[in-house]
Amino acid sequence: MQKTYTVDYLTKKTKVNEGEIPQYYVEGDHEAIIDPAVFDRVQIELEKRCSGKNRHSGVHDFSGKIKCGQCGSWYGSKVWHSTDKYRKVIWRCNHKYGGEKCSTPHLTEDEIKAAFVTVANKALADKDTVIETFRLIQDTVFDTSALEQEKAELTDELNIVAGLVQDGIYQNAHVAQNQADYNREYESLTARYEKAKSRLDEVEAEIHDKHSRRKSIEHYLEILTERKEAVTEYDVFLWHGMVEFVTVYSKEDIRFTMKDGTEIGV
Repeated sequence: MQKTYTVDYLTKKTKVNEGEIPQYYVEGDHEAIIDPAVFDRVQIELEKRCSGKNRHSGVHDFSGKIKCGQCGSWYGSKVWHSTDKYRKVIWRCNHKYGGEKCSTPHLTEDEIKAAFVTVANKALADKDTVIETFRLIQDTVFDTSALEQEKAELTDELNIVAGLVQDGIYQNAHVAQNQADYNREYESLTARYEKAKSRLDEVEAEIHDKHSRRKSIEHYLEILTERKEAVTEYDVFLWHGMVEFVTVYSKEDIRFTMKDGTEIGV
C-alpha cells in the first residue's frame, strides 16, 4: 500500500513513494489466482531448468530424469526408424554421442514406464513407514533456526560495515586525511563486507534449499497418503511427483531415487 501518494490534493498530482511516507505490505488480502502449494512446486521446477551441465529441460517427461550409472550423464532421446512403421523412441546415455562410449544400455519408453509402475507400487506398499520416518526427522533435518540466526547476524554486520564505509567516504571528502591510511582502511572494510556478503549468500542458499526439499518431500507424501489404489499404468503426475531421478546401471539394475531420497530398485 502507498506505492504512490498524492502530492497536492487540489491538483490531484501523484508521486512515486520513495520513502517520503510509510509503505505497508499486506498479505492474504485476496484469494490467490494460483494455489500457493502449486506455485511453490512450480518455482522448484523452474530452478531445475536453469542453465548448467545437469539442467532439467522439461522438454519431455524423462528429460533430466534418467542418469547413466557409469558416467553420471543424463540420458537423452533418439528416434530409431523415424520414417517407417518401425519407428521407436529410445533413451540412452548422451555420452555415447562423442568420445568413449558408456556400456549402459538404452531403454525404450515402454520399459521406463513399466519400471516406474513397479517402483510406484513398491513405494505405496511401504508408505506408512516412509510417512512416519519423515515425521520423526522433519524438525531436525529441515530446521533452519541456526541458519536464520546467522543470516540476521550477517545482515547486521553488512549494515555496520556499509555505515562505516559511508562515514569514511564522508570524512575523507570533508576533512584532510592521509590518503594511504584512508585507502588501507577502505580496502579493509571492503574485504570485510565482501566476506560477510559471500557467507550471507551461502546461508540464504542453504535456507532456500532446505525449504525447497521439504516442500518437495511433503508433496510426495501427499501423493502417497491420498493414493488408495495400486498404479496400473504410467501417470505423468505421479512420475513428476514421486521420482527425483532414475539411475541405470544395466537392464537388470535400474534404481529409482524418490523425492524423499530413498532408493528403490526394479
